[in-house]
Amino acid sequence: MEGAEFLAGVLTDFVGRGKYLRSMFGYLGWRAAAPDCPAALDAVTGLELLHAFALLQDDVMDGSLLRRGRPTVHVQLAAWHRGQGMSGCPDRFGESGAVLLGDLCLVWAEQAMRESGLPRDALDRGWPRYDAMRSELAVGQFADLLNEARRVPTLDEVMDVLRRKSGNYTVRRPLELGAAMAGGGDDLVALLGDYGTMVGEAFQMRDDVLGVFGTDATGKPTGDDLAERKATSVVVLARELAGPATRPRLDALLHGSDTDDGPVDVAAARELIDATGARRRVEELISTRVAGALRLVEAAVDDGHLGDDVAGVLRAMAVRCADRIS
Repeated sequence: MEGAEFLAGVLTDFVGRGKYLRSMFGYLGWRAAAPDCPAALDAVTGLELLHAFALLQDDVMDGSLLRRGRPTVHVQLAAWHRGQGMSGCPDRFGESGAVLLGDLCLVWAEQAMRESGLPRDALDRGWPRYDAMRSELAVGQFADLLNEARRVPTLDEVMDVLRRKSGNYTVRRPLELGAAMAGGGDDLVALLGDYGTMVGEAFQMRDDVLGVFGTDATGKPTGDDLAERKATSVVVLARELAGPATRPRLDALLHGSDTDDGPVDVAAARELIDATGARRRVEELISTRVAGALRLVEAAVDDGHLGDDVAGVLRAMAVRCADRIS
């Protein structure tokens, strides 16, 4: 097929530049309940393809130009269309191609699990959790669209999306999936789920902080969330904390008006958000969640639910998710 080699290269490069958090947490879930197993490692690699599916389509929906420090896939496909001298709209081609490539990743993600070599009973324990994770991801994405359509969503609404779209699917669900496939008991799966909820929320709130105050190290334009007028935890909390004199200025910067839908003054918005104390408050929320997750790990070691090796990695991953700069 024409373009197959190009597409393979684009996808290989895209997946290869990821953090591999979901597959790492999936395998940690397995190791919390069972010994090392190459087939289990093969199974959880499918989570990286599931993540690729989500990112490819999310970038199209957001109209993002950069991802992981390079042009997004739909932008690359549009450029390839132009370079080949093809007919039709290059941008439309790029967006459609990225959606289809995402669909292919969704298919391959399940195939990776099914063909991993894990026994059928292990996979049967995992499928309900995998299906729930996929459904939760899609519902969270739609809820995110709703929040963007609302002029001013509440912090509770934003946090609900944060859990569904990113927090749960990044940490909690992969841990539960791995532990369930390994035959872990209900207590262990619940413990990992509670840890995953706290670390997942910390991970996404860190992402929200980086979306406002991050540098080029994030692989996205600085102030990307502000430029795209995203209703993140930092932005919504800033509005809730802002005084009556500051809130209208913040709304004008972030939402424009019926007559002014021009680009956001990112520097001014960033300064105003910082002045409300929202950044400091989100940092406190992140620290609280990481501390809670670490307490859970310590208690699990003390009561024999977790071995020292897995516990050590869980501690390190909690800190890594919360303290990252990209």
